[in-house]
Amino acid sequence: MPMTSSDADLRLFNDARAWAAQDPDPATAAVLLELVAAAEKGDAAAGHELQDSFRGTLQFGTAGLRAALGPGPNRMNRVVVRRAAGGLADFLTDTVGRAAPGTRPRAVVGYDARHNSDVFAEDTAAIFTAAGIETFLMPSALPTPLLAYAVRALECDGGVMVTASHNPPQDNGYKVYLGRHAVAPSGNGAQIVAPYDADIAARISAAADRAIELAPDGWTVLDGSLAAGYQAATAALALPDHFPARDLKIVLTPMHGVGGDTAVGVLNAAGFRDVTLVREQALPDPDFPTVSFPNPEEPGALDLALETADRLDADIVLANDPDADRAAVAAKDPDTGTWRMLRGDEVGALLGAHVAARHAATAAGSGDAGTAGVFANSIVSSRLLARIAAAAGFAHEETLTGFKWISRVPGLVYGYEEALGYCVAPDLVRDKDGISAAVLIAELAAAAKADGKTIFDTLDELYLQHGLHASDQLSIRVADLGLLDAMMNRLRVSPPESFGASGVEVFTDLAEGSGHLPPTEGLLYVTRDLTRVIIRPSGTEPKLKCYLEVIHQAGSAAELPAARQAARVSLDEVLRDVSEALGL
Repeated sequence: MPMTSSDADLRLFNDARAWAAQDPDPATAAVLLELVAAAEKGDAAAGHELQDSFRGTLQFGTAGLRAALGPGPNRMNRVVVRRAAGGLADFLTDTVGRAAPGTRPRAVVGYDARHNSDVFAEDTAAIFTAAGIETFLMPSALPTPLLAYAVRALECDGGVMVTASHNPPQDNGYKVYLGRHAVAPSGNGAQIVAPYDADIAARISAAADRAIELAPDGWTVLDGSLAAGYQAATAALALPDHFPARDLKIVLTPMHGVGGDTAVGVLNAAGFRDVTLVREQALPDPDFPTVSFPNPEEPGALDLALETADRLDADIVLANDPDADRAAVAAKDPDTGTWRMLRGDEVGALLGAHVAARHAATAAGSGDAGTAGVFANSIVSSRLLARIAAAAGFAHEETLTGFKWISRVPGLVYGYEEALGYCVAPDLVRDKDGISAAVLIAELAAAAKADGKTIFDTLDELYLQHGLHASDQLSIRVADLGLLDAMMNRLRVSPPESFGASGVEVFTDLAEGSGHLPPTEGLLYVTRDLTRVIIRPSGTEPKLKCYLEVIHQAGSAAELPAARQAARVSLDEVLRDVSEALGL
């Protein structure tokens, strides 16, 4: 006999009460019981929220966990986190036991300043300790790159960072790293990839059916020496003997996150003493009161920083996202006289060229060119880095989106992705790191200033050598994830024949994989004039993301303005064609 609507509601209410009874957090338990009471009285909004909170279980994947805070299996809360920690503890114990019999597993846990991050981190430390894992807990809310550094520095088998990075304030997340005996050497200190995610997810699912033990104590709360080691090593990336300029006025915003003190300390130690924090955003605040969305890429997020820079007549603005694994850059464009934020691809190219220049300078100083190594970027990032790498004698690799892939490239010297993620020191942090990137950005900007140039002049030099690479994006946020599948299916059924009046010559369904990339959901088009369009669902948000790039040539500096204008016209035409292809 089919279940009636009232039967379904009754089952939902009973499930919610059972969840509240086991919830160790009185706040979320109370919220849940209030939702039940309101839904029973016919409150439609409460009923919808209750249904969504129990609509399946929050799925663990290569990005770990990330969702809104709240009660129920489809939200981030202490029950969900405890199950995740229990499953991860089982994975570490079994994996290390097989790889290094008799070795006690070791893990480190970090957290940012979001709501409940410290609570989730301490629960994780207690569960790891009860499972027999030697566990280290960060002493305070610190940047994600510091956790990634700690996995390698402490020779840990696992690492957990409780953070939702640049998500809205109502969210939190659980990011997992593997190291030492738990992963192949190429992934030591990196975020998880398949098949580790599926193995851990299965163990998390199993943990839901058993009691999870928490130790009352026994883990080690780290002192300040680990953070000091990271800061010293990161500051030492600067090369004052080869790039001595330090005359640079910097405005820095940590975007209400945890990177402010660390970033200022590192920049100062690297010789950049003129660093001003944006006062309104200097201290961690989980509510992010001055920004509607704490992501430097979002419109308006840098407004306060740009106002501060204008008032102080600064040379450059550096911005970290709330967990400081990304870096944004803004400067005054000499063509317009106004401040603008550089695109991730622009910063990626500048850093690539600077890393190459650093390598050349140190090799010349030592008299040994040595092995250049590998530059890498994600498939959706600009093709300019490949040209910079080739000209400087570096190999180049293209990877799937995400630093879990970029960081695993053998021989990696420098890697980036267009979403403001840069890895300039893979031997220190095998992940994106907005603080070490800030050091090299400051170094290249100061060197340009000493030569009477701006970073825009440096970019122009790259464009004259390799072609003007101009990029843009179209992001379509959806309420129903099914719409993403519908839009991708539309493109597969009716593939576009051209973009910007240039015929499509190469079409790759990335879901089928290729010679150098494993399968991933996405579609890639390259036209006759080398315009490239990539369309893929976001891995962390309910969005369809479209990445566009056009290439225009300029034979001289005098021709660059016209090339820039032509590139903008081309991008606008491609944007229209992409929108039409998606049925927007």
